[in-house]
Amino acid sequence: MEHYFGEKTPKLGFGLMRLPKDSKGKIDVEHTKRMVDMFMQAGQTYFDTAYVYDGGDSERAAKAALVDRYPRESYTLATKVNAWYGETPTAEKVKQQFFTSLERTGAGYFDYYLLHALQTGNYKLYEDFGIWDFVKEQKEKGLIKHWGFSFHSSPDVLDMILTEHPDAEFVQLQLNYADWENPDVTSRANYEMARKHGKSIVVMEPVKGGALANPPAEVQKIFRAADAKASFASWAIRYVASLDGIITVLSGMSNTEQMQDNLSYMRDFKPLNETEREAVRKAQEAINGIKSIPCTACHYCTEGCPMQIPIPEIFAARNKQLVWGQLESGNADYAKLTENASPAGACIACGQCENACPQQIKVIERLKECAGSFGK
Repeated sequence: MEHYFGEKTPKLGFGLMRLPKDSKGKIDVEHTKRMVDMFMQAGQTYFDTAYVYDGGDSERAAKAALVDRYPRESYTLATKVNAWYGETPTAEKVKQQFFTSLERTGAGYFDYYLLHALQTGNYKLYEDFGIWDFVKEQKEKGLIKHWGFSFHSSPDVLDMILTEHPDAEFVQLQLNYADWENPDVTSRANYEMARKHGKSIVVMEPVKGGALANPPAEVQKIFRAADAKASFASWAIRYVASLDGIITVLSGMSNTEQMQDNLSYMRDFKPLNETEREAVRKAQEAINGIKSIPCTACHYCTEGCPMQIPIPEIFAARNKQLVWGQLESGNADYAKLTENASPAGACIACGQCENACPQQIKVIERLKECAGSFGK
């Protein structure tokens, strides 16, 4: 393995996108503090948030649970600027996100700053608004230590962006064993393209929005046979952490139990051996035979939905049927969900959701399928 930028960074990163919530649906800061303490005490250092997470509450929680409680040099903090967030974005509004993030977090500077969720439908906005140059200006001022971008599109688009912006220091990619050969997500091809350009990688969605912490029964059987004591999430996280060129692997942990499990095998990380790799290959074959909806419940699709359809929750109900064969349970979830929300059949096919979806899901088509399956 060649030396690369970020190789000495601890390989478990704390993603602050799915933090624990209290009874009112707000981030539980006290619970988050306990998780941060566990993470730091285990020698891990990388925290990841974004301007848009939880409407800014994720960055505020980072201040309360991390920045206000630990020496600034003891951790690294990453956040992101989103050029397509909110109504009628402008260059001024987008650039202001950086200063708002500094104020929310109180961090003084960001160790890692990313252009957020570049994909076919939005990457030109970052050019039009001058965000590439703006980020480099902030680095020159010492307000950013390293900069890069997160990416959700095809390898040809990634190749073009990295060719036009060779000074980007790293790329954040969705990598997991389930999507490795997925033609919509193109995990393997994007990974190989980033490495071809010599870029280090931060991994996002290693557990696919939590789906690989509770994989289909056939996959569970494979992993239990290989190691009955290992958690299913451990297979997913160790798989991507074992790749060359990885800075860290972000896990969006939501409680202390998940934190404890992740630390149990990532505190003293050991790459997969060949026997373990073979188990993952068998799991990939099993997953490739299941036609589930690859939604990670990021909710980007719902923010601008004119019909206010709870798309991720509808897909979760349908996946109960597709993945687990739980027809009655899926129907029950859908019936309860649509008591006070628009059903799948309310979709007017405006396409907003598909433009926003990082997974490149054909949301309109999938909603039609759900409407047919659930009856409305």
